[in-house]
Amino acid sequence: MKFGIVIFPSKKIQDFANSMRRRYDPHYALIPPHVTLKSSFEATEEEIKEIANKLDSIARNFRPVNIKVTKIGSFKPVNNVIYLKIESPEDLENLHNELNATFDGNQEYNFVPHITIGQKMSDDEHSDVYGSLRMTKVQFEDTADRIHLLYQLDNGSWTVYETFRLGKE
Repeated sequence: MKFGIVIFPSKKIQDFANSMRRRYDPHYALIPPHVTLKSSFEATEEEIKEIANKLDSIARNFRPVNIKVTKIGSFKPVNNVIYLKIESPEDLENLHNELNATFDGNQEYNFVPHITIGQKMSDDEHSDVYGSLRMTKVQFEDTADRIHLLYQLDNGSWTVYETFRLGKE
């Protein structure tokens, strides 16, 4: 099975992201807006129980993290992804690093905290959409106190396997 580890931002941030994702993100119906802490990975039912136990102890060692969304950015020329940029507080970086160190640190890209709002676009479409969205004023602050272990269903959508509270005793 495929699993991933994410943070879901507040409803206010999700609603804002979804207002754009509806048009520009083909994964809109498959997963809510999120910050990916650990990209998708394969695990068996047996392995995931051990992974969940490790996640629980990692979560206990981290305080809730601040999420400050400050602008719309793009990963071009690496790929045609448009996203809400999250200013990276040290806590979020440390949480990501701890998760990657614990669960086979292979990652395709450097960690850039973000919420994807558009992807899988042609170069021209990306240029048009990013050109019009990048001037949008974006200012949100949120505190995330949970991380979520997700798994992928047969239809490609993602659902929560287990939730872990940050800093919980």
